[in-house]
Amino acid sequence: MKNIKRKDFIKKTSLVLGAGATGVLASCGKKEKNNSAAIHTKEIFEWKMVTTWPPHFPIMGEGAERFAKEVEIMSDGQLKIQVYGGGELIPPFETFDAVSQGMAEMGHSSAYYWAGKAPATQFFPGIPFGMNPQETNAWLYYGGGLELWEELYSKFNLIPFPGGNTGAQMGGWFNKEINSISDIKGLKMRMPGIGGKVLTEAGGTTILSPAGEIYTNLERGVIDATEWVGPYHDYLMGFYKIARYYYYPGWHEPSGQLELIVNKSAFNQLPKNIQEIVRIAAKALNISMLSEFENMNIEYLKKVREENSVEIKRFPDEVLKKFKEITKKVLLDITNKDEMSKRIYDSYSKFQKEMHDWSSLNRNY
Repeated sequence: MKNIKRKDFIKKTSLVLGAGATGVLASCGKKEKNNSAAIHTKEIFEWKMVTTWPPHFPIMGEGAERFAKEVEIMSDGQLKIQVYGGGELIPPFETFDAVSQGMAEMGHSSAYYWAGKAPATQFFPGIPFGMNPQETNAWLYYGGGLELWEELYSKFNLIPFPGGNTGAQMGGWFNKEINSISDIKGLKMRMPGIGGKVLTEAGGTTILSPAGEIYTNLERGVIDATEWVGPYHDYLMGFYKIARYYYYPGWHEPSGQLELIVNKSAFNQLPKNIQEIVRIAAKALNISMLSEFENMNIEYLKKVREENSVEIKRFPDEVLKKFKEITKKVLLDITNKDEMSKRIYDSYSKFQKEMHDWSSLNRNY
């Protein structure tokens, strides 16, 4: 950021305020012209959005549907978006390919599901022991993170937008207590992203399954444990009925950043004003979804605590310390093998360090 002298800052502020006042006064003295003769027939764009979530899924699916409605309203009906839940049009984990290839113009999901397409995708949802949602937003919007995300997705004919955040997550539901790192050995757990790689290095086995299959897999013993989101979603998913131990903190995903992806070719065909509407609506979705999750998690944490069958437990310090050590090894392994992953992680870790220098002051109560 450029250094701005105090007097220059005040001068610029005064000029902006003055210009605003002048504009208001000037507009008061002008008569509005009748522009009815300039009205033209507007082209209507009809898009499809596919998601990784079950149809009308609380907050995530609902957020995607709300985004579609807001875009239609703001565009005065020029851009209409039909939202499809996972499995309605395509399988949940084919969202990326469907949007990339133009089968659908938009998608809503989490980027770590596409690590098989490009290893660097898994850095955007969140990094174990990394930044929280507020800090992640700062990195994405103002620290160069979004530019790197756009560069990464460009070769897939995609444009990514931050599309919501689940907030810091819980550590997961387990059918046995975790007293030491040895309890991870042989554990079968649903956990995607870099956190899943850490769990594997610790001796566990990770299994990736979409939201609609997690409960059944846990109930039938296909998995011994699962992470999902937090108290609100986890309660609605019914995990408390089949797993006794609910662990925290969510070391693996301190920021559950989601994505809204758009087919680049389709986006470029939109008028400039409609493109800007999509950008603004995406930012609104990113903020509102996080706020809704935080609000609902407060309420549903109480419900989880009221269930006599559930024990809310903290991971032992020994286990967290070991997970942190393994995380460093996993990140080094990924970044050594993939240049784009290294560029993204270098940017992320530099911003995280500088953010810590600031937050250690303003949060030192």
